[in-house]
Amino acid sequence: MPGPEVFIDTNVLLYLLSADHDKADRAEAVLRARGVTGVQVLNELANVALRKLAMPWEEIHEFLSLIRSVCPIVPLTIETHDRGRLVAERYNLSVYDAMIVAAALLAGCKTLYSEDMQEGLLIDQQLRICNPFAPDASSPFRDLGS
Repeated sequence: MPGPEVFIDTNVLLYLLSADHDKADRAEAVLRARGVTGVQVLNELANVALRKLAMPWEEIHEFLSLIRSVCPIVPLTIETHDRGRLVAERYNLSVYDAMIVAAALLAGCKTLYSEDMQEGLLIDQQLRICNPFAPDASSPFRDLGS
C-alpha cells in the first residue's frame, strides 16, 4: 500500500474555521485530498483555537475530532525531532515548521500544503511545499471557491 501523498499544515486547517469563504473552500478541497497531518499540527490547532480564537474547549475537542476522523495522524517521535533539527538547520526553517516538514518526510509525503512556508521549496528531493491559497497557476486549488 503506497504512503500518503499529501501532508496538511496547521494554517491550512485553521481556514476551515474562517469567515473567508474562498479560503475555507480551498481548505476543504485540501482536506478532501485525503492527506495526513501530525501531532504537532493538532497541538498548534488547539493552541491557536484556545489563545487566538477564544474557542471553548468543547468546540476545540469537536474540531480536533473532525480533523482526526478525516486525516490519519503522524506521531511526534524522537526520529521526527532528530530529522526536524536537521531540516531546520539545512533549510533555515523555524524549529516548529521543521518538525512538521520532518513528519511529512517520514510519512513519505510528496506535497506539504502550507501557507507559511516558502512556496515551491523542495526538501530532501522528496517534499515540495505548496501554498493552496496562492493565486498563481502552480496551485491546484486556485479556482476553488471563486
